[in-house]
Amino acid sequence: MKTKSLVTLLFASVLGLGWSSARANLFPENPTFSTLGDLFTSRIEGLTGDNAGNLYTAEAGTPCTVSRINLTSPSPPVVVGEIPGGCFALGMAFNDMGELFVGNAFVGKIFMLTPDATTPPMATEFASGVPGANGLAFDRDGNLWVSDGETSQGRVSKIGPSGGECEPSFTGCEELFRTQPMRNNVISIDTPNGVGRRILDVPNEIEQGIVANGLAFNRSGDLFVTDTARGAIWKVKFDHHGNLKSATGCDTTFTPNTLCLYNIFVAHPLLEGADGIVLDRAGNFWVDANERNAVIVVTKRRKVIEVFRNEPDGTTMLRNEGPLEFPSSPFISGKTFCTANLDAGRRDNFPDTGGEVKNAGPDRGKISCMDQDLKIPGLPLPVH
Repeated sequence: MKTKSLVTLLFASVLGLGWSSARANLFPENPTFSTLGDLFTSRIEGLTGDNAGNLYTAEAGTPCTVSRINLTSPSPPVVVGEIPGGCFALGMAFNDMGELFVGNAFVGKIFMLTPDATTPPMATEFASGVPGANGLAFDRDGNLWVSDGETSQGRVSKIGPSGGECEPSFTGCEELFRTQPMRNNVISIDTPNGVGRRILDVPNEIEQGIVANGLAFNRSGDLFVTDTARGAIWKVKFDHHGNLKSATGCDTTFTPNTLCLYNIFVAHPLLEGADGIVLDRAGNFWVDANERNAVIVVTKRRKVIEVFRNEPDGTTMLRNEGPLEFPSSPFISGKTFCTANLDAGRRDNFPDTGGEVKNAGPDRGKISCMDQDLKIPGLPLPVH
């Protein structure tokens, strides 16, 4: 028994050293971040990119202005379209045809446009009745998947290539599953009701109830969903016909299509505040931990690594001075990692008067990019 234990310990030590060495070879150590170009004049949350080295975001407003930012010459951003009405754009994603889709949570709709810098188009409505339209991702068949974000019910729906209406008619749209909400009778995230628990930020006591946020597919066709409240990532599997394989219905206090908790791929304190998610070509997940002002990598073997977190201020000991200011939506363009910053006044980013966003004026937005190249490039989107 002693010999076996000794061998086990030695083997574990070798594995540990091997993993430490592998980590140094795979991910940047002690990276730094810089603001990409000028600050935006309105708040931004969503971020995506094309395969030509351009990033795209949308500024809140009436209408929302959709801009293209070139990584090598970022200023000024180039307006390539608009989203009608009052809007705050969250998820953004391109399909195979180069059409850009933008979720507008304010009105529960998804809009579509083909970016054009010469004559910026007004986007057209693609889908309606999409409560909290938040994370967006295309599957290999051209279906658009959307999460319900701050409605806190964990709904994830699939919208066909022709668009349609989700609630109430579910025409061209199907609610495939729900990630388990924090409470079983969610009416409002500000109202304590039902069975479950509430997570409150300190010191501002804002509730965090989002359980379906960022979405990303891997090459195998599995869907991964970030759970902001739990600090987790769900893994959802489908058969060859697109039918849900992951188990549901384990807890009768929730809707029958609610995923069982053992569908959680990984849960870790470093992932608290998990927001947007993007994959690299090796299948590693890069996640914005918004409330921790941090960037986390989760390997396909479920190793959780904090790649970057704001340093605390020497006087206040707060981590709200930047360079990250509530990172919300990551994207990897080639070997360049960038993230949008929402600058919400929560947890590590409270008060949000620290950093450069608020000092530049109210309701600004910025994109931050890692100064060092990633050692593994990003996985081109949409994933096939």
